Amino acid sequence: MPLTESRSNLKWSEPVQLLQKAQQVISLSDNTSHAVDNLPSNGSFKVGVDLGTAYTVMVVLNAEGEPIVGEYQFTQIVRDGLVVDFIGAVDILRAMKERLEAKLGRTISHAASGYPPGVPQAERAATAHVIEAAGMACQGLIDEPTAANNVLHMQDGVIVDIGGGTTGIAIFENGEVVYTADEATGGTHLSLVIAGANDISFEEAEALKKNPVEQSRLFPIVRPVMEKMGTIVEKHIRGSSARSIILVGGTPLFPGISEVVSEITNLPTRVPNNPLFITPLGIAMHDRMN
Repeated sequence: MPLTESRSNLKWSEPVQLLQKAQQVISLSDNTSHAVDNLPSNGSFKVGVDLGTAYTVMVVLNAEGEPIVGEYQFTQIVRDGLVVDFIGAVDILRAMKERLEAKLGRTISHAASGYPPGVPQAERAATAHVIEAAGMACQGLIDEPTAANNVLHMQDGVIVDIGGGTTGIAIFENGEVVYTADEATGGTHLSLVIAGANDISFEEAEALKKNPVEQSRLFPIVRPVMEKMGTIVEKHIRGSSARSIILVGGTPLFPGISEVVSEITNLPTRVPNNPLFITPLGIAMHDRMN
């Protein structure tokens, strides 16, 4: 099913439009605020929080499902899908919430959140506790690949969510999840390889990894990690009827990863525009309207 098709009744039904709008309104956290002028008069909205290994993303949708404001921030509060810095996570999310409230001119009292497939129930509860400790009622938890498919509407294929520390895999048949898996490999491993190869700190490697000027030089260094990701995906989808793969999350922003995964799996593989925002948008769609 092409990405431009949708079974959704939301105003922004085409993922291309939705993701373009998300890019316009979701900004890197910078402690600044400005009012949002397109909030509907009744003030109803949905909120999604994605506590990722590398990035925390918070996005607000209006009643039509259109993203109206959001923030993302590099964080190290989650490892392999588990919250490892509860206080830090709460502080970051509370500050993000306050900045978005200033932009909205309204209080954010609720949100949905997500978790990698395979995470134990206790860790899912920890994610909800972070949301609640930051001053919001957690109105829903959803696994990340299913959240991504709220946006992509894949019928028969595979969504692979490659974050900082984990690679989540979900196989869809007739639009329904029939298999999920999660393994501890992600963008953090790219940064570790870059740091080792260049004898620099992890923080310097993170910055280098995101520099478009450096990415072609770094590709041969990180390709083995990408091949490992592709091998993980191939192992989990072997024998399935999947016809294509879509990569989402922050790590697929590095050029060349889709080609590597495609070579190993022998399936067409693509990266949509703004893959970092797909799962947070799908999480927000899971929130109950207030």
